[in-house]
Amino acid sequence: MACEKQVWGLILTCFLIIWWVCEAKVSVSSTITNDNEEKVNLSLYYESLCPFCANFIVNQLVKVFKTDLISIVNLRLVPWGNTQISPNNTWICQHGVDECRLDVAEACAIKLWPSVETHFKFIYCIERLHLMNRHTEWQSCFGATGLNPTPLRNCYTNGLGYQIEKGYAGETARLNPPHRFVPWVLVNNQPLQEDYQNFIAYICRAYRGHKIPQACKSGFPEINSSEIGTSTPQVCNVGEVKT
Repeated sequence: MACEKQVWGLILTCFLIIWWVCEAKVSVSSTITNDNEEKVNLSLYYESLCPFCANFIVNQLVKVFKTDLISIVNLRLVPWGNTQISPNNTWICQHGVDECRLDVAEACAIKLWPSVETHFKFIYCIERLHLMNRHTEWQSCFGATGLNPTPLRNCYTNGLGYQIEKGYAGETARLNPPHRFVPWVLVNNQPLQEDYQNFIAYICRAYRGHKIPQACKSGFPEINSSEIGTSTPQVCNVGEVKT
């Protein structure tokens, strides 16, 4: 009888431990799910050699990572921009052939290194070189970021990069309202249009979670709709011919 009680006691203890572990996993999973659902979606539609896109990425968008804002943001980059597809199915990039090549390279980086911290680091390096008129040195970004160049070169040469870009082309064409220029920034699918440089204020206003980052407590300017569109935006317009 004593042995039976001990056995049943062990069974009950094991059951309670298993139940506690399962409950803990469910609780953690639920917390992670809630945190992800509360994040703000930030999307950037751009092209690699638009100087205003490069300036935005290097001097503005990087603040998402330099502050704690990334904790509440799902950042997505879409390198296609104002590229057009001609009747013979060739691409006409606004800033020439180099831009087409770099758009593909950056699309491959996003595909190969899905961690936004990783592919942003690589894209940031390329765009920073562009601001220094050194975009032809873009392959130096492999060494600067510690990333292996082989997968990206394969992506570029085996056609995968072009397939990714075709997907981005279709996605950009389906934007509603249509984009009129780049950088074209969306917060929770709402375009900021000419007020894109005020993106942090829009993110902070859109966030509905309880873990408010310090970046949203640091006195960023409030959104003033009456001022939107009163100044000339720094953009590359759709249809402009660049030389």
